[in-house]
Amino acid sequence: MATVELRFSALPEHVRTARLVAAAVARRAGVDEAVLDEVRLAVGEACSRAVGLHQSSGLQSPVRVALIEDEKSFSIEVGDDATAPKAATAPSVPGSVPGARGQEAAAPGAAAPGSAEPDVDMGLAVISGLVDDVEVTANEHGGLIRMSWPTATAAVLP
Repeated sequence: MATVELRFSALPEHVRTARLVAAAVARRAGVDEAVLDEVRLAVGEACSRAVGLHQSSGLQSPVRVALIEDEKSFSIEVGDDATAPKAATAPSVPGSVPGARGQEAAAPGAAAPGSAEPDVDMGLAVISGLVDDVEVTANEHGGLIRMSWPTATAAVLP
């Protein structure tokens, strides 16, 4: 298993770099060429969300991105240090993005659906529309969005 880790200051101008690196590593990992735009968009949404949460919370810590390649899949984890309000803390449940797969659990730092923070909910909705395998978790230390795509190796294996 190979992992590339990025850490960047919570500034919007660094999101583009994270997207480019993610697409390059995904291509090398064997993610289908037709899916690379989805990878770029999903990483951009997740990183933009993390940057926004850091900025709105006044956090100076970096946004974390892990690009993980294994035999059958390519995963991206985007982590933030924004603490979620107690009501918005979600357990580690696949598809716990508001509106995804019928789940209503709140995501890290996310306001309740229909609340005053539609950008947070919208970013998660976009990610859930782009990525079939997405997991959103949060606790008192921050949030994590984990997204996975199959690789060409996985498509060939029985």
